[in-house]
Amino acid sequence: MADLQVAPWILAIPVKRTAIAKSRLAPAYPQHRPELARAFAVDTTAAALASPLVRAVLVVTDDPVVAADVTAVGARVVPDLPGAGLNEALLHGATVAAAEFPGNAVAALSADLPALRPAELTAALAACVAPRSFVVDLPGTGTTLLAAAPGVALDPRFGVGSALAHQASGAVPIELTTIESVRRDVDTAADLAHAVQLGVGPATADVMSLVLGAATGTEGLAC
Repeated sequence: MADLQVAPWILAIPVKRTAIAKSRLAPAYPQHRPELARAFAVDTTAAALASPLVRAVLVVTDDPVVAADVTAVGARVVPDLPGAGLNEALLHGATVAAAEFPGNAVAALSADLPALRPAELTAALAACVAPRSFVVDLPGTGTTLLAAAPGVALDPRFGVGSALAHQASGAVPIELTTIESVRRDVDTAADLAHAVQLGVGPATADVMSLVLGAATGTEGLAC
């Protein structure tokens, strides 16, 4: 593994406005969906910053509450100036990263990894030795991490079927078997249940305690 003191990676994490994020969670969590989306982003950011291979995290967002929360855990916020979608936001983040941290590698990381473990992210980043590398999500069709070596264009192709799109673009899949938390993105209630089994971060755990309290009629937010 590379010298962990070098911290060669700058991560760009795109976060939608929570008013519209994670719509597939709405049927199961109609009131708590925005809070969950925000909590996912905070826990993902905090875990990323805890990796010794990560020098900085740039969160690309126009959500003021998310911006305040991720700033509090040590990230830098980059406004989503393009406002034109996920890949455009990541290209903007990568451009800012290259300008402000020249000579560093850049990686795009999904914002919905509430069970992310710093050690597993570190292992994934250390395995990114190709010019461009990526991590496939647990369902096997999406991408949770796309990494580019210094001076190499990120070329993000997130969206439906992004794993195949990234591989077709020349990116190399990371085939580690011990990075489940890096692969566990959350789009559905079943995904969230699995993330909870893995062990979610404190922000997500706090929201889930409110969900449980509301469901059982104890003190907490009403559904």
